Amino acid sequence: MSTIGSFEGFQPVSLKQEGDDQPSETDQLSVEEGDPGKDPMPKQISRQPSVTKSTLYPNPYHRPYISRKYFVTRPGAIETAMEDLKGHIAKTSGEKIQGFWLLTEIDHWNNEKERILLVTDKNLLICKYDFIMLSCVQLQRIPLGAVYRICVGKFAFPGMSLDKRQGEGLRIYWGSPEQQSLLSRWNPWSTEVPYATFTEHPIRHTSEKFLEICKLSGFTSKLVPAIQNALKNPSGSERQKRLMVLTEPILIETYMGLMSFIGNRNKLGYSLARGSIGF
Repeated sequence: MSTIGSFEGFQPVSLKQEGDDQPSETDQLSVEEGDPGKDPMPKQISRQPSVTKSTLYPNPYHRPYISRKYFVTRPGAIETAMEDLKGHIAKTSGEKIQGFWLLTEIDHWNNEKERILLVTDKNLLICKYDFIMLSCVQLQRIPLGAVYRICVGKFAFPGMSLDKRQGEGLRIYWGSPEQQSLLSRWNPWSTEVPYATFTEHPIRHTSEKFLEICKLSGFTSKLVPAIQNALKNPSGSERQKRLMVLTEPILIETYMGLMSFIGNRNKLGYSLARGSIGF
């Protein structure tokens, strides 16, 4: 059986400065206890005022525990993902990339999912990236010319909903929600939803680098001009459209929310270190 350490044999040591004639607290107590026959001396214990210096951490955004828990914050992880996606786009379409962002997608069942977003001159790409294996799992391509409405605002839920969330988000529409089938609306794994909802990633405040790429306002400021430029030059038989940017509540129609409650509390939609499991 191993032990960390033993404290036997350690004796208190008094520190005196040269020329200091006053006995320390330890010396005075030992004298009083060692001479019971003598008259007790007045117990005068002099204490030097202690001075504690507090210094701020050099990086005000650094939160070590959170930055180590998410695999995306591991050294080189986000850079590797960007290089992989750059190489894929260069081989497939050759489009010009206008920016990368790391955001959280919120699906129509209120489930959080870690996503990398890319804006090119023609498309919006939503990438599901595995930061553990460093590989792209899924890539959704949305033509910018198909986007007709963007909503920015706070999240809203039905009055009877049991799993609500706070905060603000962004919703991008490229199809009409009224035309969505009932089956896809109530299917939590449906990929036929004609819109996507995003909010800021939980690690946005862990460093200045992630604060920049996780900022929702920065993504919006790049996305809106890119869509407007794409709508000015429609390709093929696509008719001229106009982009609407609205500030209104973003409705998420969930009621029981048991699936999202379990998944979001345990961060199942993120590449996360979940501890050792074994015996």
